[in-house]
Amino acid sequence: MDIAVLMEWIVAGLVVAGGAFSLIGSLGLVRMPDFFTRLHGPSKATTIGMGSILLASALYMSVRGPGLSLHEFMISLFIVITTPVASHLLGKAARHRRLPGSAGWTDGDQARNR
Repeated sequence: MDIAVLMEWIVAGLVVAGGAFSLIGSLGLVRMPDFFTRLHGPSKATTIGMGSILLASALYMSVRGPGLSLHEFMISLFIVITTPVASHLLGKAARHRRLPGSAGWTDGDQARNR
Protein backbone atom coordinates (compact mmCIF):
# COMPACT_ATOMS: atom_id res chain seq x y z
CA MET A 1 0.00 0.00 0.00
CA ASP A 2 1.32 3.40 -0.96
CA ILE A 3 1.91 5.99 1.80
CA ALA A 4 -0.32 8.52 0.01
CA VAL A 5 -3.26 6.09 0.01
CA LEU A 6 -2.69 5.32 3.70
CA MET A 7 -2.66 9.04 4.55
CA GLU A 8 -5.87 9.55 2.58
CA TRP A 9 -7.56 6.84 4.64
CA ILE A 10 -6.30 8.39 7.89
CA VAL A 11 -7.49 11.85 6.80
CA ALA A 12 -10.88 10.44 5.78
CA GLY A 13 -11.24 8.67 9.13
CA LEU A 14 -10.36 11.85 11.04
CA VAL A 15 -12.85 13.90 9.01
CA VAL A 16 -15.64 11.36 9.59
CA ALA A 17 -14.82 11.17 13.32
CA GLY A 18 -14.73 14.96 13.57
CA GLY A 19 -18.05 15.26 11.79
CA ALA A 20 -19.58 12.64 14.09
CA PHE A 21 -18.36 14.40 17.24
CA SER A 22 -19.60 17.76 15.95
CA LEU A 23 -23.00 16.24 15.11
CA ILE A 24 -23.26 14.65 18.55
CA GLY A 25 -22.36 17.95 20.19
CA SER A 26 -24.96 19.79 18.13
CA LEU A 27 -27.62 17.21 18.98
CA GLY A 28 -26.69 17.61 22.64
CA LEU A 29 -27.35 21.33 22.32
CA VAL A 30 -30.84 20.65 20.98
CA ARG A 31 -31.80 17.69 23.22
CA MET A 32 -30.62 18.84 26.65
CA PRO A 33 -33.36 20.19 28.93
CA ASP A 34 -31.85 23.37 30.39
CA PHE A 35 -29.16 25.98 29.85
CA PHE A 36 -26.52 24.46 32.10
CA THR A 37 -26.64 21.01 30.53
CA ARG A 38 -26.69 22.59 27.06
CA LEU A 39 -23.29 24.11 27.77
CA HIS A 40 -21.73 20.66 28.04
CA GLY A 41 -22.45 19.26 24.56
CA PRO A 42 -21.05 22.01 22.36
CA SER A 43 -18.10 22.83 24.57
CA LYS A 44 -16.78 19.28 24.81
CA ALA A 45 -17.85 17.26 21.79
CA THR A 46 -17.63 20.04 19.25
CA THR A 47 -14.12 20.95 20.43
CA ILE A 48 -13.01 17.34 19.90
CA GLY A 49 -14.74 17.29 16.51
CA MET A 50 -13.09 20.49 15.34
CA GLY A 51 -9.72 19.26 16.60
CA SER A 52 -10.10 16.07 14.61
CA ILE A 53 -11.05 17.94 11.45
CA LEU A 54 -8.15 20.37 11.88
CA LEU A 55 -5.74 17.47 12.45
CA ALA A 56 -6.99 15.89 9.24
CA SER A 57 -6.45 19.17 7.42
CA ALA A 58 -2.92 19.51 8.82
CA LEU A 59 -2.04 15.96 7.76
CA TYR A 60 -3.47 16.47 4.28
CA MET A 61 -1.71 19.78 3.73
CA SER A 62 1.57 18.41 5.07
CA VAL A 63 1.48 15.40 2.75
CA ARG A 64 0.28 17.30 -0.35
CA GLY A 65 2.16 20.55 0.27
CA PRO A 66 5.84 21.44 0.28
CA GLY A 67 6.30 21.15 4.07
CA LEU A 68 4.73 20.92 7.49
CA SER A 69 1.47 22.84 7.85
CA LEU A 70 1.18 24.57 11.23
CA HIS A 71 -1.78 26.89 10.60
CA GLU A 72 -4.28 24.26 11.72
CA PHE A 73 -2.43 23.72 14.99
CA MET A 74 -2.65 27.43 15.76
CA ILE A 75 -6.40 27.36 15.08
CA SER A 76 -6.74 24.28 17.32
CA LEU A 77 -4.83 26.00 20.10
CA PHE A 78 -7.13 29.03 19.85
CA ILE A 79 -10.26 26.83 19.99
CA VAL A 80 -8.95 24.75 22.91
CA ILE A 81 -8.17 27.91 24.90
CA THR A 82 -11.28 29.95 24.13
CA THR A 83 -14.07 27.35 24.28
CA PRO A 84 -13.75 26.46 27.99
CA VAL A 85 -13.36 30.13 28.92
CA ALA A 86 -16.50 31.09 26.98
CA SER A 87 -18.48 28.21 28.52
CA HIS A 88 -17.34 29.16 32.00
CA LEU A 89 -18.33 32.80 31.50
CA LEU A 90 -21.74 31.80 30.11
CA GLY A 91 -22.30 29.52 33.12
CA LYS A 92 -21.30 32.25 35.57
CA ALA A 93 -23.61 34.74 33.86
CA ALA A 94 -26.48 32.24 34.02
CA ARG A 95 -25.83 31.60 37.73
CA HIS A 96 -25.74 35.35 38.35
CA ARG A 97 -29.11 35.74 36.63
CA ARG A 98 -30.39 32.70 38.59
CA LEU A 99 -31.56 30.73 35.58
CA PRO A 100 -33.37 27.55 36.61
CA GLY A 101 -31.46 24.30 36.29
CA SER A 102 -32.45 20.67 35.91
CA ALA A 103 -34.56 18.79 38.41
CA GLY A 104 -32.57 18.18 41.56
CA TRP A 105 -30.35 21.20 40.98
CA THR A 106 -30.41 23.70 43.83
CA ASP A 107 -29.05 27.18 44.06
CA GLY A 108 -26.51 27.62 46.83
CA ASP A 109 -28.49 30.48 48.40
CA GLN A 110 -31.66 28.39 48.59
CA ALA A 111 -29.80 25.52 50.24
CA ARG A 112 -28.32 27.85 52.89
CA ASN A 113 -31.72 29.37 53.74
CA ARG A 114 -33.28 26.01 54.69
